[in-house]
Amino acid sequence: MQEATTRFATENGQNYLTQLCKHFAHKIDVAQGDRRGELKFSCGTGYLQAHEDGLHIRVRSPDDANLADTKSVIEDHLLRFAFRENAGPLHWQATG
Repeated sequence: MQEATTRFATENGQNYLTQLCKHFAHKIDVAQGDRRGELKFSCGTGYLQAHEDGLHIRVRSPDDANLADTKSVIEDHLLRFAFRENAGPLHWQATG
């Protein structure tokens, strides 16, 4: 399995976590709990955790191509939802 992490610096981490989970729940399996969310895409799984300093994201996929797809779909939607924050691309770190 391949994994990567990133952090989206914002004071609105919980709001974006909720928005992402609600948006994707119409299409995929989503679990949402206390400041956490899990998004189960066909290409991989995204794990979201809201903190005071931002939204922490970890993605896990079976291979590099699926990992890239999982990162892309989460990042694209998050940046669209957070357009008022003028954020640039997320900086992903490989783990493991």
